[in-house]
Amino acid sequence: MKPSRSLAMALLAFAAVSAAAQEAPDALVKRVAQETIGTIKSDPKVQAGDQQRIREVVETKLLPYFDFERITALAMGRNWRQATPEQQKELVEQFRQLLVRTYSGALAQYRDQTMDYKPLRADAGATEVTVRTEVVRSGQTPVQIDYAMAKEDSGWKVYDVIVGGVSLVTNYRDEFNQQIKGGGVEGLLKTLQTKNQGTPQK
Repeated sequence: MKPSRSLAMALLAFAAVSAAAQEAPDALVKRVAQETIGTIKSDPKVQAGDQQRIREVVETKLLPYFDFERITALAMGRNWRQATPEQQKELVEQFRQLLVRTYSGALAQYRDQTMDYKPLRADAGATEVTVRTEVVRSGQTPVQIDYAMAKEDSGWKVYDVIVGGVSLVTNYRDEFNQQIKGGGVEGLLKTLQTKNQGTPQK
């Protein structure tokens, strides 16, 4: 199953200036989502579906707030240990590119969604939390978006996103396992490289 468009909408929550990295995770999500959605709505290139501009938005505003090494390792599961250090590095890069392409294509479809933010339930000293939000779509059932976040030296970063109860990590783990069974780690890398040479997903 491909990541939903709602997931891409949810990922808009992590564009911010560097100072935001030290904010509480729920405050970071809320403030950055509001800022980024405002930018998206006012950017004529994004609204026109300019893929280069959309990719710039994803690259510069979203990616700094994701721990792609951890995301990739979790998505690989026990297969991560089978990969050489060189393969692991390439897997992180290819998976990163795949997600950028996926979310760039979905971002082009963004129109009138809004986000509702739930109270954070976590201990004061917690280093891992789940930030819960809901994407509200006119005339449609709201979609729950949960962000699994960990506090690192540079601030809070996302290591999984759960959309309507479906984990990004688990979703890709099932796909990766099947590909590795058929062609090993190199087979998975070739599949990712092929996908990244195609057109952005929508």
